Amino acid sequence: MRRLSICCFTSPQHKHPPQRSAETMENPQLKSVNGNAENLSQKMISPSGNPAANIITNHDFSNGLHSWHSNCCNGFVVSTEFGNPGGISAKSGGNYAVVTNRKECWQGLEQDITGRILTGSTYSVSARVGVSGPLSGSTDVLATLKLENHGSATSYLFIGKTSVSKERWEMVEGTFSLPTMPERLVFYLEGPSPGIDLLIDSVVISCSSLSDSESTSTTCDIAGDENIVINPQFEDGLDNWSGRGCKIVLHDSMADGKIVPQSGKVFASATERTQSWNGIQQEITGRVQRKLAYNVAATVRIFGNNVTTATVRATLWVQTPDRREQYIGISNVQATEKDWVLLQGKFLLNGSPSRVVIYLEGPPPGTDILVNSFFVKHAEKIPPSPPPVIQNPAFGVNIITNSQLNDGTNGWFPLGNCNLSVGSGSPHILPPMARASLAVHEPLSGRCILVRNRTQTWMGPAQTITDKVKLFLNYQISAWVRIGSGASGPQTVNVALGVDGQWVNGGQVEINDDRWHELGGSFRIEKQRSKVMVYVQGPAAGVDFMVAGLQIFPVDREARFKYLRKQADKIRKRDVILKFSGDSSSSLFGSSVKVIQAQNSFPIGSCISRTNIDNEDFVDFFVKNFNWAVFGNELKWYWTEPQQGNFNYKDADDMLALCQNHKIETRGHCIFWEVQDTVQPWIQALNKNDLMKAVQNRLTGLLTRYKGKFRHYDVNNEMMHGSFYQDRLGKDIRANMFKTANQLDPSVTLFVNDYHVEDGCDSRSCPEKYIEHILDLQEQGAPVGGIGIQGHIDNPVGPVVCSALDKLGILGLPIWFTELDVSSVNEYVRGDDLEVMLREAFAHPAVEGVMLWGFWELFMSRDNAHLVNAEGDINEAGKRFLALKHEWLSHARGRIDVQGQFQFRGFHGTYVVEIDTGSKKTSKTFVVDKGDSPLVVSIDV
Repeated sequence: MRRLSICCFTSPQHKHPPQRSAETMENPQLKSVNGNAENLSQKMISPSGNPAANIITNHDFSNGLHSWHSNCCNGFVVSTEFGNPGGISAKSGGNYAVVTNRKECWQGLEQDITGRILTGSTYSVSARVGVSGPLSGSTDVLATLKLENHGSATSYLFIGKTSVSKERWEMVEGTFSLPTMPERLVFYLEGPSPGIDLLIDSVVISCSSLSDSESTSTTCDIAGDENIVINPQFEDGLDNWSGRGCKIVLHDSMADGKIVPQSGKVFASATERTQSWNGIQQEITGRVQRKLAYNVAATVRIFGNNVTTATVRATLWVQTPDRREQYIGISNVQATEKDWVLLQGKFLLNGSPSRVVIYLEGPPPGTDILVNSFFVKHAEKIPPSPPPVIQNPAFGVNIITNSQLNDGTNGWFPLGNCNLSVGSGSPHILPPMARASLAVHEPLSGRCILVRNRTQTWMGPAQTITDKVKLFLNYQISAWVRIGSGASGPQTVNVALGVDGQWVNGGQVEINDDRWHELGGSFRIEKQRSKVMVYVQGPAAGVDFMVAGLQIFPVDREARFKYLRKQADKIRKRDVILKFSGDSSSSLFGSSVKVIQAQNSFPIGSCISRTNIDNEDFVDFFVKNFNWAVFGNELKWYWTEPQQGNFNYKDADDMLALCQNHKIETRGHCIFWEVQDTVQPWIQALNKNDLMKAVQNRLTGLLTRYKGKFRHYDVNNEMMHGSFYQDRLGKDIRANMFKTANQLDPSVTLFVNDYHVEDGCDSRSCPEKYIEHILDLQEQGAPVGGIGIQGHIDNPVGPVVCSALDKLGILGLPIWFTELDVSSVNEYVRGDDLEVMLREAFAHPAVEGVMLWGFWELFMSRDNAHLVNAEGDINEAGKRFLALKHEWLSHARGRIDVQGQFQFRGFHGTYVVEIDTGSKKTSKTFVVDKGDSPLVVSIDV
């Protein structure tokens, strides 16, 4: 149910809908790892004589310029099949890159290697380079590192240089080591004079040996304490290692000497694999401690069965004292047959296991897994980045040039060979979402850009905004759009950003008429970029469209927060009159009164998993700070019945018992999931009649077992994005699921639940379509009782979110954010994002609850979304969350007046009042519930 933090593709020539991935299933710690080193064939020789893994992706340009970026100049790749425009043949006989239109010496070709370098390790650099152009004599080519940290000046580290003349390849070589890791690390080649083309045949950066010994070499392992893996580099053969359902073999080489160790003298292979889970393993029972975070680093590759690339995964098998089994995904990497790659990840054990085994798995049967080294060490704690300092943010100022088209189409250019012209008749008012952000604004001009002669979906008007965008600043996007002639069926119009070759979704809307439509969205850039372009695209080829009043402006969140505080005071507070009485009522006048709110009744909950509740630190934070819970996976059908007739309700039972013991309400998530990829194979294999029986059995079994125990159910998850059951059982099945669930447990509120409803970036689940979907279910008799908005959102902007809530609010159903999470590498920015979402929810009268999709590192479906670090330290985002919860508690003190009363205004929830008459101290508990009139509470002293 989580989605990727940005929607991207490699070029504007290919348009895709917003990307997302299913929420974490059996492996809640599974994370993708950077550093895919596919198509790496050239190796660097380390001082010990062994080849080392290349961290450069696409090092020989066999995949064009993929992963490379030309820095303020142009670049392309030349294949020797098509001649040698540089006047020089590739040394490797394959491709080479040409960097041209260079105006400065520092302009060249670069690759971001953030996350691939380990501090304290030494790296060797070797690049084969040449030059072309009007050069007499020679010129220098330099290898350089750029180190970026937000809030401080960019620094540069010289690696090495070489003198190059025309029609000759030379080697740039050098070494480097970093004592600390910057936020962003970029390798680049530069140096020749302006006008001289830089040619690059191949680049290798590899970790050097740290030992001078010829007999043993130490790999560049992860920082931390001692390695808990025994015989990590197979110096003692296969001691302490075993095959997991397959054989393991020791090698000094394979494939007629083409495969040799990355370090040391040998490596191991897991061979004769007949299942994807077969691999190489080591038991680490007794060497790994619970509640400690561990880093994992393994050097791996694949071989055989004509498979050139495959995913290799590191996994933990854990057996609990009651003999239950758990599988914890650590990390994965895309491995190739050509080179060694580094698999890196992190894990933590919550409970006290009786056995722990770590192993590698993943490639298809018949493909060998090769491993050269395997390290597991206690994870080093990394201090957080400082809060970003943004100079002159210019809130509300449009960064689009000539937005009103007062100067024709100056400032705009056509992306592709479409035609741009200026038309009239567009709205003069700002779209509503922009008006909500811009208190003072001018009317629009009524002019629009007409886009004609489009032959591709991505063609449309564009502007370059590189120098206008500031890091970590949230930008709101607003425009009026309309489609013209040539359309057959609904058309999607999208404001997109091209950020160094990546497509970022700035908002989209689906249009099926000739009216003007509001398009709104947002974006934020957190790393320095060389080129940022905004463009409008989307309709089918041949369809004209119009754009009016495009605005992109920084959002003042603090100004919005002031407004939201006032709104929250109106809808989440109530006037209270405490009326005191007693045997000596006349003597109560002047007595001291102290009112303390113990708990706000507004539901704020979190996702939890079965393994979490074995960690008492997790449970302590959870029960102190949340009053609702939802189970991440343990109630889903694929978990409770993974194979037909094989039921597992124990995990859900354990979690429900914990919640009941702490008086925490629970949501049932979910009865069904409409997206086919989430449906277990045995269900997908059923015929129509058997599937209908299975659906009925699922409803009866689940809702009978837990009748009255869950307050909510998400009945059929993500119906806006999937149709597995509807396609096989007909349209009526969706409404029938609601009807049957209601018959089995009338006490429960039944929800729809979907994603991308609130952020403007998915026309499939926009508020208007979600409303149509709910009304359609209700017309079929479905007792829909609540609206679930998942809330997996990036760089949220309050008015955009509020607009969606306002639209959905007309249905009169309670709205819940059911899976809220936000993500940023900077904890302070993450806290800002979370504050936006919580304040918008708390200040909106239609919202009746918020569920976070987790809070503990390594147990969330998104990276950089946690509030508590793996070992229990509350980070800056977590501190912001706690500060908001504290803000939403009301306290008051004073004295009883002459009428025997004390008045205050406070948030809904549970209170304790303490009365001190001087001779007697008394405390009472009372509840402030919702209501428009003052609440009178009688207290007998």
